[in-house]
Amino acid sequence: MSNVNRRKAIKNLSLGIGAIGFGSTMMAKSVSQSISNSLQNNLKENINHSVCRWCYQNIPLEEFAKKSKDIGIKAIDLLKPDEWEIVTKQGLDCSLATDTFASITNGFNDLKNHSELQIKYQNLISQASNSGIKQVIVFSGNRNGISDEEGWENCAKGLAPLVKHAEKNNVVLIMELLNSKVDHKDYQCDRTPWGVSLVDKIGSPNFKLLYDIYHMQIMEGDIIATINKYKEYIAHYHTGGVPGRHEINHTQELNYPAIMKAIVANGYTGYVAQEFIPTYENSLDALKEGVMICDV
Repeated sequence: MSNVNRRKAIKNLSLGIGAIGFGSTMMAKSVSQSISNSLQNNLKENINHSVCRWCYQNIPLEEFAKKSKDIGIKAIDLLKPDEWEIVTKQGLDCSLATDTFASITNGFNDLKNHSELQIKYQNLISQASNSGIKQVIVFSGNRNGISDEEGWENCAKGLAPLVKHAEKNNVVLIMELLNSKVDHKDYQCDRTPWGVSLVDKIGSPNFKLLYDIYHMQIMEGDIIATINKYKEYIAHYHTGGVPGRHEINHTQELNYPAIMKAIVANGYTGYVAQEFIPTYENSLDALKEGVMICDV
């Protein structure tokens, strides 16, 4: 796409989004058409676009995979084993595996969870490896009175045998950084330095962090400086508008094009997954917009 046409598309997009706020269905359709026309051209390929499944549960997975591929998305995040083949048949990857037992609140920071989690995660890692999936998500769990130091030690102890299993199976375990201020009260891995210290403690290339931009803006801010400083610790990114966790356009406070440029400049080659809750009447229009914004 020429620079002139791209500027024109972005201008139309901005006009359309403003009109949506006033309930203009006609302008919303114009925005959708502008975005679709833009995405018919090749994306820049600097960002590997992904999307989190849970934000679009109202769309059957097979249909969602087909439409995501049309948008230029290469993978879908947070899929369970019974969903992997549905996506791969449509030519997409599962960029991040999970299962029903994976719990944000009951994680590796509590010794009493270790035995069950180790058995279940070992099986999930093996399944992922056999299906060619490279990443599996894990969580610290809520504090529940556990100090940050104790939680850190417990996580390292509980994850150690699983990381060894992951090494043998060419899978990376990634712990997600989540905010404990708005969405996940009492979650322990809620700041980047805590997660970085855990990565250093475990000391394996098969254990890294999922840096959720939305969550860390709420907890820390200073996004670009943080990802520049800790780029070697981050294996995956999630997006989301602040405040509200909705679209990542001009209605929220983060400058996503600048953040994406920093990610690209750091040499990152993994996935960036859209994880915002769409508010548009057509949720796929919001997804198209998010991809376009991040395609730097």
